[in-house]
Amino acid sequence: QAHLVESGGGLVQAGGSLRLSCTAPGRFLDDYAVAWFRQVPGKEREGVACISSNGGYTKYVDSVKGRFTVSRDNAKNTASLLMNNLKPEDTAIYYCAGDPSRACWNLAAGFFNSWGQGTQVTVSS
Repeated sequence: QAHLVESGGGLVQAGGSLRLSCTAPGRFLDDYAVAWFRQVPGKEREGVACISSNGGYTKYVDSVKGRFTVSRDNAKNTASLLMNNLKPEDTAIYYCAGDPSRACWNLAAGFFNSWGQGTQVTVSS
């Protein structure tokens, strides 16, 4: 399993923005569709966005549409999640994950076999 590494989390006020990044040291990230998940204590991990391996297809959960943008730069072996107009309910640990099918078939955790360690995003009201 590829080990992914997230960065870019932090504390931001409501209405602010953060950009999360995901890399795959020693691997080729373009072998994977990349999704972003988030999890709060006591709740299931929720898929919020996905981008196919070539970047040609993206998918978002309804609660982040129009606010979050997923992108990737395969030449730099990175994927990103730009989060605008953040809300307190966006507070969670955010994970990037890879699906070797290269497509965003489903934003369910079971479809992804490579995960990062997570980065905390906290949005204050």
